[in-house]
Amino acid sequence: MSATELICAIDQGTQSSRVYFFNKSFQAVSFAQVSFTQITPEAGWCEHDPLEIWLTVSECIVKALQEAQSRLGPVDVKAVGLTNQRETTVVWHKTTGLPLYNGIVWMDIRTRDLCKRLEEEVGSKEYFRDVTGLPISTYFSALKFKWLYENVEAVKKAVDEDMACFGTIDSWLIYQLTGGAGKGVHVTDVTNASRTMLMNLTTCQWHDPYLPLFNMTTSALPKILSNAEVYGYVDEGVLAGVPISGCLGDQMAAMLGQSCAPGEAKNTYGTGCFTLLNTGPAPVPSRHGLLTTVSYKLGPEAVTQYALEGAVAIAGMGISWLRDNMRMVESPEEASDLAASVPDTGGVYFVPAFSGLLAPHWDDSARGTIVGLTGFSNRAHIARAMFEAICFQTKEVLEAMRKDVDRDGCLLLLRVDGGAARNDLLMQMQADLLQVPVQRPHFQETTALGAALAAGLGVGFWNEEQVMTWQAYNTTEFKPLISNEDTEHRYSHWKKAVEKSHDQADLAT
Repeated sequence: MSATELICAIDQGTQSSRVYFFNKSFQAVSFAQVSFTQITPEAGWCEHDPLEIWLTVSECIVKALQEAQSRLGPVDVKAVGLTNQRETTVVWHKTTGLPLYNGIVWMDIRTRDLCKRLEEEVGSKEYFRDVTGLPISTYFSALKFKWLYENVEAVKKAVDEDMACFGTIDSWLIYQLTGGAGKGVHVTDVTNASRTMLMNLTTCQWHDPYLPLFNMTTSALPKILSNAEVYGYVDEGVLAGVPISGCLGDQMAAMLGQSCAPGEAKNTYGTGCFTLLNTGPAPVPSRHGLLTTVSYKLGPEAVTQYALEGAVAIAGMGISWLRDNMRMVESPEEASDLAASVPDTGGVYFVPAFSGLLAPHWDDSARGTIVGLTGFSNRAHIARAMFEAICFQTKEVLEAMRKDVDRDGCLLLLRVDGGAARNDLLMQMQADLLQVPVQRPHFQETTALGAALAAGLGVGFWNEEQVMTWQAYNTTEFKPLISNEDTEHRYSHWKKAVEKSHDQADLAT
């Protein structure tokens, strides 16, 4: 009996780690998922234990491989691909291979004062945008590294002694997979590097003049590689000897998994909400609060593709907040049923700016705001307002994209994926409030699929034409059911609510 050839895809997210195995027909044949601890030492802070993340990934690999073998018999794993929560920052010691502090998560806002200080030092919040495509924000990795250098003695000591390794979660996991201390490969890919505030978008290399501003050293940085090439080989365990040949940040992986060509947009509904528009082989500067970033570079000699991105911090996490913090529901399904139990929000608008607002506002002083409450309001109205908030935030981002590319035709359809995209009510709301069709693939884990596609391309398992044109799946399409006038009326009220959310950070102190 011949072995079935498979690609392993590691999808390391904000709340859990997942591993999929895909066959040559792009089908997921097995899956495993393990959650890990969310560490919140202070309001607005969020940390992850890098060692716990590594253990969950290792556990998922074993479980998913066992499932694949039980279903298919002998298997031959040809490559490993990786996708990860972006911006989350880890610093570890070159000799011991151990983290010097917990990973600081992408949504963490402890660097707020540091951002203001840096903005005053360089003279503008937009100082880095021409080179990196990014404004000064708590969101990005270099500022998290600078906070660690200034506040964690072990990190400062390691950096000053040239014994520190800086990386996002992709770098940390590739380092561990390839052997860790004394063996591990210290690399990153062009998409994750583009989220640090340290990479030159044009050259796709580290921009040395910026390093001193963040106390960063060249020797602490990983080498930047493309998204589809062999980075190294798994050192031990059930996948020992298998090449690691694909790596992308999660939102870029989803874009590849959705086969978004230039001019096409996708939105991933996960912990946060991330809309990307493929702008092709030239970076498009944003004048309306978006990020200019890398879509993908499918090989060392491939042309780099760029994107405009709008990042929203709270999407699926808003539904979790209703469950975990407010105890209004016991599950996401109950939240959906509760929201559907009323025909509208009863005039309630919810701005879930729990840690500030990202695109297109970039206001870390904003805080969560509920407006329009009356004696008629109940928990169903609040739940529905949370669902609508996810859609309104996406609408804000798409409007900014239309302005930046100066045309409407590129946004006549929105491709969607991610966990919260499974919710029919949310997707119908999104179509209504965008006034464009929303198209959802039947296999919605396109982030993992994108990692698999890159890895397969990196070892010749698939060719580029197959990777970019596969789309061998059916879709469900949601079309607008309300009028444009109704949409714009509600959107105007949403924007009033957003105005009230600004400059509220002092209320939490």
